[in-house]
Amino acid sequence: MKNLARGAILAAAAMLAGCSTARTVETVSGGEVALVRPKELELKNNMRRLWTDHVAWTRGYIVAAVANDPSASAQASRLMRNQEDIGNAVATYYGSAAGAKLTDLLKQHINIAVDLVTAAKAGDNAKVSDADRRWHDNARDIAAFLAGANPNWSRDALVNMLNEHLSLTTEEALARIQKRWTDDTVAFDRILTQALMMADALTDGIVKQFPSKV
Repeated sequence: MKNLARGAILAAAAMLAGCSTARTVETVSGGEVALVRPKELELKNNMRRLWTDHVAWTRGYIVAAVANDPSASAQASRLMRNQEDIGNAVATYYGSAAGAKLTDLLKQHINIAVDLVTAAKAGDNAKVSDADRRWHDNARDIAAFLAGANPNWSRDALVNMLNEHLSLTTEEALARIQKRWTDDTVAFDRILTQALMMADALTDGIVKQFPSKV
């Protein structure tokens, strides 16, 4: 019966695809069928890759920096390039000036993260608090910038997502510094899941604002 039901679903999907334009593709997940434009799927995949890179290279830097490994500088350089990649992706829809502005804000985000990790390693709580304050100020600046560019991106929702990102990254760094290896691994799993959620939220906003481009 399950095979018959699945066959019926796929047959219905084929009929829908035949009635739709050549610009749609079928996706089947959990027994449900959705029609997604190829450009929308490409945008979603690209955005997910960018934010996966963001958290992966952040982790690479944290691991290297905490271990005093000389690869930390290379990890940081690659992480900075990721901020340029995200800015360039946004520039595709909002122009080069907007892309450059976002890149600048994101590089500030990374520089502050470096300050926070350095202070946490040294056990300097005053500097940790200062970096954390600047980090959250920067998150509010990023949220305000994005919300101003796209009405489908709620400023409050963006602030909440970015603050969660900061909180999880702090947990990851502290767990690594304190050699709580299980907590460190769990933290990264949560960070990656949350990063994909942020990526999808950004994609959804772009699709709604630029339906003719996606």
